[in-house]
This record gives sequence, structure tokens and C-alpha cells, in this order.
Amino acid sequence: MISPTIFAKSGKRLMGLEGAGAASYFSAFGECLSVPEFVFVFRSRRPPGNPVNAMLSFGYQILWNHLLCLIEIQGLDPYQACLHQTSERHAALASDLIEEFRAPIIDSLVLWLINSKVMDATLDFVYRNSGCFLNDSGRAKFLHAFLRRMEEEIQTDSGEKQPRWDLFVQQVKAYKQFVYNPQMLYKPYRIY
Repeated sequence: MISPTIFAKSGKRLMGLEGAGAASYFSAFGECLSVPEFVFVFRSRRPPGNPVNAMLSFGYQILWNHLLCLIEIQGLDPYQACLHQTSERHAALASDLIEEFRAPIIDSLVLWLINSKVMDATLDFVYRNSGCFLNDSGRAKFLHAFLRRMEEEIQTDSGEKQPRWDLFVQQVKAYKQFVYNPQMLYKPYRIY
């Protein structure tokens, strides 16, 4: 485990630490699955190699697209980011902001969909172009569960209740506030 007392002295070092953390996290992810038809050994993408990776990739893309829309609505430049490398073809700010939501929103949803036997490893996926993807029935099931999860109310730091959708808007606005006033440090979303 990486000690929280280690501070990165460069962006490259920070991304290396993030990569090492992700590798450790995903190596344990498969142990949380209780349905033998769903096997997860490591994270694969472009293309996803199995049904678990297909659901993770699909969920991350939905989340990324939603964040990109909110970033643009707030008038922020989606190509200027803090962590992910900026290019004219990659809206890196959406990649930065998605990080705090992957595990509590998408990863937990994928675990629930599998362990609750909502998804069927043979009926909800298609293999093509050297990868595995959700088919029509799989996408419908995933989207239905995703929307239900996003409409669930959660308690905020101030004790108020709000739907999960509002978290994204608040975090993008908080990032915008940080951009225009760096003394107002950006606080990432914390899982309770």
C-alpha cells in the first residue's frame, strides 16, 4: 500500500502513483464478485476483454460524457486539466473530474448488477472486434439501474439530502470556483 505521507514532486510521479493505486485496486476488484460466470482478473479497455470490463467501460463513458456536458455548461475549457494530459482530441478535464466518481458510482453499480444477478454473462453481451460489449438488452439493464442509482438521495456534508445527479453539478461548480479563485481549494467528493 502506498503511504499517504508520500508526496508527488511532479505530475508524472503523481500519475505513476495513481496508476499503481489503480492496479492494486483492480487486482482486488474481482474478489468482490460472487457470480462465477463473471470473472475479472485485470482492467482491460479499448476494447474491453470481458463482460465486467465492458460494463466498467460503458459506465465510465456515460459518466465522462455527462461531466463533459456540465463542464461546458459552466463555461470551463474541457481541454485544460490538472492531471490528465491535454490534447486537442481529449477533453482532459472530464478525465480529471471523473476520478472521484468512478468507484462510488460505476464500480459499485457494476458489483451490484453482477452480484444481484441482474446481468447475464451470456445473454447481455456480444463479442466482436476482439472485444466484449453490452448488447441491446445489457445496455437497457445497465442504463435502467444507473438512472435509478443517480436518482437515489444521499446525505451531504451539511446534512441535506439530494439526488446523486447533484453531486456532479456541485463538483464542477466547485472546480470552476477554484479556477477563478485558487485560494478556494478544490475539495473532491468523499465517499461516506
